[in-house]
Amino acid sequence: MTRVEDPIHFLLVDDLRENLLALEALLQREGLVCLKARSGDEALELLLSHDVALALLDVQMPGMDGFQLAEFMRGAEVSRHVPIIFLTAGTADRQRRFRGYEAGAVDFLQKPVEADILRSKANVFFDLHRQRRQIMAQRDELEVLAEALKTVDRHKNEFLAVLGHEIRNPVMALNAGLHFLRRRKDPERADEIHAQMERQVAHLTRLVDDMLDISRIDQGKIALSKERVALRTVLEFAVEASRAQIDAAGHAFAADIPTEPVCLHADATRLAQVVGNLLNNAARYTPAGGRIALQARVVDSFAEIDVTDTGIGIPPAMQTKIFELFAQVKSPTERAQEGLGIGLALGKQLMELHGGTISLASSRPGAGSTFRIRLPILEA
Repeated sequence: MTRVEDPIHFLLVDDLRENLLALEALLQREGLVCLKARSGDEALELLLSHDVALALLDVQMPGMDGFQLAEFMRGAEVSRHVPIIFLTAGTADRQRRFRGYEAGAVDFLQKPVEADILRSKANVFFDLHRQRRQIMAQRDELEVLAEALKTVDRHKNEFLAVLGHEIRNPVMALNAGLHFLRRRKDPERADEIHAQMERQVAHLTRLVDDMLDISRIDQGKIALSKERVALRTVLEFAVEASRAQIDAAGHAFAADIPTEPVCLHADATRLAQVVGNLLNNAARYTPAGGRIALQARVVDSFAEIDVTDTGIGIPPAMQTKIFELFAQVKSPTERAQEGLGIGLALGKQLMELHGGTISLASSRPGAGSTFRIRLPILEA
């Protein structure tokens, strides 16, 4: 792809070497590259491999003359729009000029060529070529921006659709609970309804928090409250917060956490949020009765935390996109998953703020996934 800052090529065609050198000396300057050919065939080969801003053709050449070369250039897509200036040492009568313009020339100069006139005319085409490059570069940039806007708009629509679904369900459940409590006087059933309503309120609260996090991601305003924290404490809190969802799906869970003290300089709440989100995703995307494992270890002054499941895995096409906002993998039942698809994107940014990383260590469709967090540890 030609860039705006690339040098501009121009073509000189003359069967006499001394003429080529003289013309090159007249026109050469910084930012220009002179291509020289001593025959029409050589010129056509150069035109096939270079973007040429201007061609100066000698009319009287043995074999293919300048007029024939111009006709070939006008017949080829790659050189059809290259401006041509004819140079002739012979008489430039009306008939020769007419043939030259008919072949596609923009000008006809008599040898010996006046240097200032040649430079002035050539500079016009060099400037036009540079402007065309700029226009093409701007066009390409606009196309990229337009495609990005389409992607953002599509993600926005997908997000709104998921958000509407996620909000509607708990609101309907809350409304049904209120209706039941108004119409029936059953204390035991009322306690159960209250518990369900509390769960739906908690779900709505989490959705609101997710939307606020989206705004913070967009504005770069996620702030951390870092302090010295024990890795085991953070992981135990994350497991506790995720245990209900893991148990509800009947998954077997195993944790392997170092017994020796491992300390981090981290925001314990945010770090537990990231690990908890990985555990919740593992529970959500693993068919009932699967296995989920949490393993932590110290490797080269870093704490590595792996969350592994035996779930549906991530399709290869999604593996490079999984940390983008709103990216979600379909569930085994092909229904939209609970949540807004921002957990991994948020986790990626939070890990970067901690000086660490989060990555997909491995995944195969139908064989589960392993996500890995790496964080620098504090030396004892």
